Amino acid sequence: MRVASHHTVAELRQFIRLEKRAPIVRRLQAVLGALEGETAENLVPRVQLSKRVLCGWVSRYNREGLAGLEDRPGRGRKGALTAEQEQQLQARIRAGATADDGVCTLRGEDVRQILADEFGVVRQLQATYNLLHKLGFSVLRPRPQHPDADPEAQEAFKKKPPRSSRKSKPGSPGSKSKSGSKTKPASDRRAR
Repeated sequence: MRVASHHTVAELRQFIRLEKRAPIVRRLQAVLGALEGETAENLVPRVQLSKRVLCGWVSRYNREGLAGLEDRPGRGRKGALTAEQEQQLQARIRAGATADDGVCTLRGEDVRQILADEFGVVRQLQATYNLLHKLGFSVLRPRPQHPDADPEAQEAFKKKPPRSSRKSKPGSPGSKSKSGSKTKPASDRRAR
């Protein structure tokens, strides 16, 4: 692999020592190895990149120098809502359920319906939860309650002081057990 002479071997080693982001370190190691004359096949296991990806990073380094090893913005799927719409949804959720929602507390399925009705965005339930998490909301998980539970008995239990364990009675001095039990030879009736 051909490597452009943007930096010396010593400079690349210094960059590797100072870099804190592991993906960038692997990319720098790929460039350093290529600069030192290693083949892509030898570098692949060491830098944990496929041969195609490794050659791509060396190529970007050749074109752009160190800046070519940085991640580029704009990768991945675009968000369902704009930043302004996210703020509107956040305010809507903080305001709580309305009479039109038909519920007293908004659940994930309710927020999913709000997204569809008010923002024109259709999302699966998990994607709705991911959006809520991104906006700083967490999932409420109420404690299950048995239908036959007695609230008065529960309150009485909460007010009762904790029960301490009973102390065992001290035994007689001769009753301390040693490992195993002693049998007398005459007590064995099966020997006859």
